[in-house]
Amino acid sequence: MRKNLKTKAYLYPMPVLIVGTYDENGVPNAMNAAWGTVCDTAQVAIVLSAGHKTVKNLLKTQAFTVAMADENNVLPADYVGVVSANTVPDKLTKTGWHITKSEFVNAPVIEELPLVLECKLVSYDTDTEICIGEVMNVSADERILDDKGKVDLAKFKPICYDCDTHGYYTLGERVGSAFSDGLKLK
Repeated sequence: MRKNLKTKAYLYPMPVLIVGTYDENGVPNAMNAAWGTVCDTAQVAIVLSAGHKTVKNLLKTQAFTVAMADENNVLPADYVGVVSANTVPDKLTKTGWHITKSEFVNAPVIEELPLVLECKLVSYDTDTEICIGEVMNVSADERILDDKGKVDLAKFKPICYDCDTHGYYTLGERVGSAFSDGLKLK
């Protein structure tokens, strides 16, 4: 039996994305963004309300970073989502995160977040509030890589957001192989 849950965008998993920017004075900022996805082989799309300091910054600098929060960073990741840089300009100091400048775009890399997409702004639509970024580089902490240099989700432990219960969850274990398991039904 099925139950109707009303109209809501239940898409799982929803990654916890931390969007980083610099302001016009080079002050780093980051925010938690729940609504984002891949929209092309080297592009990401994130819904960002125009009132965020992050949006003002990325429109000026034409660059931003997108990091996926992991289980070791739940507290600071949530903090940058509940505190606005419009009212607390130095909010990153409370996170304990260390910032370095991307080598590829004018945006901050948060060292504690193990996987970072370094993006140049492609577009920002003021009506839909959809930000599109072209990934110029992906940097990963070696601690989350396997022996072949690939991201190992068991080592990474990225967190996901549940929009229904407002909970954060880590991804589960591997249960299959894409482009392979289904071939057994051919």
